[in-house]
Amino acid sequence: MQDILRELEARREAARLGGGARRIAAQHARGKLTARERIELLLDVGSFEEYDMFVEHRSHDFGMADQRIPGDGVVTGHGTVNGRLMFVFSQDFTVFGGSLSEAHAEKICKIMDQAMKVGAPVIGINDSGGARIQEGVASLGAYAEVFQRNVLASGVVPQISLVMGPCAGGAVYSPAMTDFILMVKDTSYMFVTGPDVVKTVTHETVTHEQLGGAVTHTTKSGVADLAFENDVEALLEVRRLMDFLPASNREPPPTRETADAIDRPEPSLDTLVPSSPNKPYDIKELILKVVDEGDFFELQPNYAANIVIGLARIGGSTIGIVANQPLVLAGCLDIDSARKAGRFVRFCDCFNVPIVTFVDVPGFLPGTGQEYGGIIKHGAKLLFAFAEATVPKVTVITRKAYGGAYDVMSSKHLRGDMNYAWPQAEIAVMGPKGAVEIIFREDIGDAAKIAQRTEEYRQKFANPFVAGSRGYIDDVIMPRNTRRRIGGALAMLANKRLENPWKKHDNIPL
Repeated sequence: MQDILRELEARREAARLGGGARRIAAQHARGKLTARERIELLLDVGSFEEYDMFVEHRSHDFGMADQRIPGDGVVTGHGTVNGRLMFVFSQDFTVFGGSLSEAHAEKICKIMDQAMKVGAPVIGINDSGGARIQEGVASLGAYAEVFQRNVLASGVVPQISLVMGPCAGGAVYSPAMTDFILMVKDTSYMFVTGPDVVKTVTHETVTHEQLGGAVTHTTKSGVADLAFENDVEALLEVRRLMDFLPASNREPPPTRETADAIDRPEPSLDTLVPSSPNKPYDIKELILKVVDEGDFFELQPNYAANIVIGLARIGGSTIGIVANQPLVLAGCLDIDSARKAGRFVRFCDCFNVPIVTFVDVPGFLPGTGQEYGGIIKHGAKLLFAFAEATVPKVTVITRKAYGGAYDVMSSKHLRGDMNYAWPQAEIAVMGPKGAVEIIFREDIGDAAKIAQRTEEYRQKFANPFVAGSRGYIDDVIMPRNTRRRIGGALAMLANKRLENPWKKHDNIPL
């Protein structure tokens, strides 16, 4: 028995060592943690239960028969984050460059299947050179097996991708289908074709970081949600993110005790919106003052900044927030902001997260760039997402809600449950001056008459009371009471039940 136990421990030690001390040192020299170190930081101390530690590849070609390392380049298993069950895989770059073999993929698929059975999130840590070339089509088929699990798990359990090294070629499509992608600056990158291929085909010279680095994907492409300075910061922020998310689509979001009174007034909000309709203000100030303890987990802060999305709590319960940002493009909706917010709204609806929407939107961004880029269909994505959502939806119009953008931003007509407006809110087809110049085109040369007509239009339409008289606004509220009114609405909606007509699936305008 002792011999067997010694052999077991020797095998475990070999698996824990991965690609060996030299390759571990090389990993550290790049500023990266190893696969196991990442899991240790991510999960609660002592909670990790590993699967398939002794799995090896089955390839015999190109000298692979003599190169077998237990675990085959990925560490898989389950553990807890703040006491809640999570499944995790962490690719080990010290073993065959983290490349994916058939056996490697089978390990990942096993925990994904298990996660769907028991209803728990999957966190994938990607650090891989791509498909195991020595295995040829078998490794490509193995990638497709992982992709299939990503699709089946979508909307069933939260899927989080941490890209903490290379992720290139077909490998990028697994993170792309997960709910959130987080990257590390200077050490991680994602692209379909690398700099060498780009140079050959298009004659562009570009670095790995410029082509697919963390900054690129969080500012230009919108592929990733957040970029962090190092592995440690990324892993700690993932722990924070998971505290907001439910375990699966069968559970409500987690709640947390808070000393922040739900009826706390915030008098400073009464003066947040400037008296001039053309002067901007920071919508994040409103968000931070309304949510529990000023704790707001913003997503994609550096991409399409004219709309703000993220997770917070009110009364201890998780909410999703969507808000127009007057500081950027005056809060207009455009292609990027519609895509950004639309996907987030659908995520919230998948996982029973109520949506709070703060509206200050003058319309859609005009221009040939937007029209040629397909603003019609891209804008419809956000409209579609709000319209199909069955979770509780609370909307607060702080200032402008003009034109079709008023409809899109979780209006009463898209089954908004409780729709509030601040007293200075303007709900109309368009701004008073623009409307008057169209209606009274013949008076454009007469400045005094136009000014008079503008004021008449403002009095008649540029206020919340016309919409209120039709029931499109449930109440006009004092800004200082916004937290209390949202909290009360969410409490009232806690047992909301609403189902869409049966369908195999919808056909969102992609």
